[in-house]
Amino acid sequence: VMAAGAHRPGPLKQQNKAHKGGKHSGSSQRRAGGRVPVKAQPRRRLRDLSRVDRRHQALQLRRQRKEAVLVEKRSLGSRDGPPHLVVVVLLHSRAAAQDTLRLLQSQDSAVVRADEGRAGGFALLCPRLKQRWRFVTAQAGDLHAVLDLAKVADSLLFILDPVDGWDNAGEHCLSCLFAQGLPSYALAVPGGTDLPPKKRIDGRKKLAKAIEKRFPEAKLFPLNTEQESSLLLRHLSTQKQRHLAFRDRRAHLLAYTAEFVPGQESDLVGTLKVSGFVRGQTLDVNSLVHIVGHGDFQVSQVDAPPDPLSLNPRVVKGQKRSQDMEVQEDPVNGTDEMEEDVKVLMKADPSKQESLQSEVVPDPMEGEQTWPTEEELQEAEDSLKANRRVVKVPKGTSKYQAAWIVDDGEEGSEKDGDEDDDIEDDLMEEAVSQEGESSEEEPGEEESETMTVSECLRDDQYDEKMEEDEQMLERYKQERMDEMFPDEVDTPRDVPARVRFQKYRGLKSFRTSPWDPKENLPRDYARIFQFQDFSRTRKHLFRQIEKEETEGASVGWYVTLHVCNVPVSVMESFKEGKPLVLFSLLPHEQKMSVLNFLVRRHPSNTDPVRAKEELIFHCGFRRFRASPLFSQHTSADKHKLERFLRPDAALVVTVYAPITFPPASVLLFKQRSNGMHDLIATGSLLSVNPDRIVIKRLVLSGHPFKIFTKTAVVRYMFFNREDVMWFKPVELRTKWGRRGHIKEPLGTHGHMKCHFDGQLKSQDTVLLNLYKRVFPKWTYDPHVPEPVPWVRSESALPEQEVEME
Repeated sequence: VMAAGAHRPGPLKQQNKAHKGGKHSGSSQRRAGGRVPVKAQPRRRLRDLSRVDRRHQALQLRRQRKEAVLVEKRSLGSRDGPPHLVVVVLLHSRAAAQDTLRLLQSQDSAVVRADEGRAGGFALLCPRLKQRWRFVTAQAGDLHAVLDLAKVADSLLFILDPVDGWDNAGEHCLSCLFAQGLPSYALAVPGGTDLPPKKRIDGRKKLAKAIEKRFPEAKLFPLNTEQESSLLLRHLSTQKQRHLAFRDRRAHLLAYTAEFVPGQESDLVGTLKVSGFVRGQTLDVNSLVHIVGHGDFQVSQVDAPPDPLSLNPRVVKGQKRSQDMEVQEDPVNGTDEMEEDVKVLMKADPSKQESLQSEVVPDPMEGEQTWPTEEELQEAEDSLKANRRVVKVPKGTSKYQAAWIVDDGEEGSEKDGDEDDDIEDDLMEEAVSQEGESSEEEPGEEESETMTVSECLRDDQYDEKMEEDEQMLERYKQERMDEMFPDEVDTPRDVPARVRFQKYRGLKSFRTSPWDPKENLPRDYARIFQFQDFSRTRKHLFRQIEKEETEGASVGWYVTLHVCNVPVSVMESFKEGKPLVLFSLLPHEQKMSVLNFLVRRHPSNTDPVRAKEELIFHCGFRRFRASPLFSQHTSADKHKLERFLRPDAALVVTVYAPITFPPASVLLFKQRSNGMHDLIATGSLLSVNPDRIVIKRLVLSGHPFKIFTKTAVVRYMFFNREDVMWFKPVELRTKWGRRGHIKEPLGTHGHMKCHFDGQLKSQDTVLLNLYKRVFPKWTYDPHVPEPVPWVRSESALPEQEVEME
């Protein structure tokens, strides 16, 4: 009895530290016997640095970083670097654009040169300051032009209204720019001098308060005099440059001039000669270029024409082009030599040039083909004899013609086969969206009809809007039902559940049960490219960009690119005043794969967005249309499909698209029926991974009919005995947390006896989970229509104040 009740120490008992024998440096050196590990040496060297050396090393690193920033700031807009590209964005319909540009042009001893490509654009050359700028104007309503110019701009100059700041189109433009990535910017407020002093002060306070929400710690620059414009230019040239990661690793340029040379075969396709200043990285002639909004193309050669914006035109630009090029300084033959040497910088090497192949062409006969044996050939002949039929045919009909004649019995069998195909198609569709899809198909037929009666035109247009409202109401109902009863579907009465859900499977645990990523892949997976290790390839490419010097046109050179096989529509859009932006592609970036974006719903749009709906993507420097999948963002190896784009959580969007190496921003737009683009989500590129498993879950529900201690009779989950036996191995769960399994069917109408780990409540619901892997639709389209400009309202500032309250 005493031994059983022995004293046990309490939680406050003293615990002495154990002796750490053999862990000091002397014993470890003796045990090593003089051997020194390879990786331990640099760490010891760093640790053994004295305090003074460590401080000196930190000082050196700090000086190097500071010097790099200063070099970048000095080279931008200087003689050796590209001109400082400033995009003037008008955020209000009343913003004074002409006065702003006139003030910027009125600098002392500055040379102004008008742009050839874009109305309102001009170049400003200041030899006294040794600076050169290029100003390009963009309206906030022209969304594609603003976003394309912001991709390559060094600075953005936002022009505000002195009273209202920006309107609703300006608010939408700012939302898109912040999501894409904002370069360095400045805020200018022209006008306001005609207002009374009190109203002017109140308006400035109101404007500063509104700007503080969007641009914290930003300074407003009044722009009414030449002195104020000089201060603004000085601020633009000396402020810290903000970097956009997706453009810093790729060569890019904004076209200054362009010329289209039609091809020999067709006038619709030819060579586009694009001239501009190289930015970002060295431009390689063998790499592909992407013309934003038009696609990927090859470059045949790179020319070096004279710089049209040179601060000192007498300097021969060919002298600093390349060390390999020799330019004579003979005053008589200098111009001839320059023309001869500068004409062609480099030509593409066909052996090193990147291919335009974006897809793998699958071979349907690639699998192993075995020759049939004699027994199999005999079986085939017997089956043909058994299937032979006697058909009445016209006189003179051959055997081949008779084989195509269909009798009444075959017509019925063909119809049955078509019905089977329809069932197969239904199996691939979502059970929840069957009603929604049928309601959406009917208005499409009515929209295709044309009305010729002029009296009814307005009423019919109004009725069409009402039909759109009804469709939207149906979508809201579906989204609400999916929130209340996630993934629940009704078991069909006309089709057996084991047939309707034959492509689904049960899982013991969604988190831990295995799922082979290479199992039952669709045919589209034979067309895409996949990396063995995507992150390693990305690191290797970026390391090459940072360390190795590629041969080509260096940053700041004015070059002409000969882009091959370009449609004439590219030149037509440039003539209309649209910006022409080119990006050099990294290796493999023209190839198709599966891209995953991590996005979050934008608060400006609350309309329901279903999975597999066509959306417009702005990913880095690309624009395209695709039908995505939505899935949860988790660290597991399987990710549950979401039927709608959730407003309260970050989701992963999966599409077929060309490979892009992250980091890259992404914007998702939805096109309205009137052609306007609504921003619905923003985020970034997560990964390029076809093996990311997206699982669609279906939940079948039943109700307890009779409840016992640990068993219950459940009905309404199935409606025949065979379905109960088929799904017997799948585990059951209830909404109140009970788990169980099917023991046996009762009767022939789908009742079943189930065993649970506790007694059910009468108001509980029994659930059965089924899972299937899903893949996105191949609907990639690189051609995105131009959005209809926004209808401007007077001000967006009062709306912001109401939202903040």
